[in-house]
Amino acid sequence: MTADTVTADAEQQAHFDDLIAADSRVEPRDWMPEAYRKTLIRQISQHAHSEIIGMQPEGNWITRAPSLKRKAILLAKVQDEAGHGLYLYSAAQTLGITRDEMTHQLIDGKAKYSSIFNYPTPTWADMGAIGWLVDGAAICNQVPLCRASYGPYGRAMVRICKEESFHQRQGFEILLTLMQGTDAQRAMAQDAVDRWYWPSLMMFGPPDDASPNSARSTAWKIKRFSNDELRQRFLGMLVPQAEALGVTLPDPELHWDEDAQRWRMTEIDWSEFHEILAGRGPMNAVRLQNRRDAHEDGAWVREAAAEYARKQAATAENREAA
Repeated sequence: MTADTVTADAEQQAHFDDLIAADSRVEPRDWMPEAYRKTLIRQISQHAHSEIIGMQPEGNWITRAPSLKRKAILLAKVQDEAGHGLYLYSAAQTLGITRDEMTHQLIDGKAKYSSIFNYPTPTWADMGAIGWLVDGAAICNQVPLCRASYGPYGRAMVRICKEESFHQRQGFEILLTLMQGTDAQRAMAQDAVDRWYWPSLMMFGPPDDASPNSARSTAWKIKRFSNDELRQRFLGMLVPQAEALGVTLPDPELHWDEDAQRWRMTEIDWSEFHEILAGRGPMNAVRLQNRRDAHEDGAWVREAAAEYARKQAATAENREAA
């Protein structure tokens, strides 16, 4: 490496550091450290994979929704999630990775996605609990990402967060309706909350002292808050909403510590979190197999689209030649 190359690299690094310090946006054509690019690819692609896999637990209930209205709302929500995946894959592509690469990383089991989507959805109340708890946690995590230092990611998150807010309200409304129903419906709602409460808290990731990726992302202003800070914000949102719903949050130790100005809670069982991330969750194999099957079943569509594009390009070329 020549002295000129070292000087140029130092100048580019200094410019990048200045952008981050000034809270400005890094754009695709800007120079960026390789570690920053790889961190973004990992985070954005995992986010995109989560949206795509996340269609499955709810898609399972579209044909079984209790009314036409509920069916239409749920169908729209699942379509939104497909769109979120599209926005995020497009943002990741600006970093030099292709959609095919990301897709194969997912279906080959090499890429991670949110552990929350590896739980079963045995009752209609799960649609409410997912909307209220899972989408609520997503909002807490994703609203700060609208200010992410990487421009395409931050801009994609603006629309995603607007749609997620509707998803969270829909889930809250499903639970509220059930809690105003029969004893069996109230029990079904409480059971769903009991099952999804702890996994939703795990969505923010491990504690700060066990999450080196989080610290690096925060330093680069991709993330704005640490995992534990986001978890605290989420708990502050849940407590009054649970009271309004009439459900009980399944943690007898949960309370506000006035002196420390933070929520105190039972220690999360992180062994469950790591088991699911390692591919040993209750629905890991099913979720990935469904995704592989869908990819294979759609091969003819991709081939037809590619052939159509080839013919269109050839036609345009012939016209130019004429």
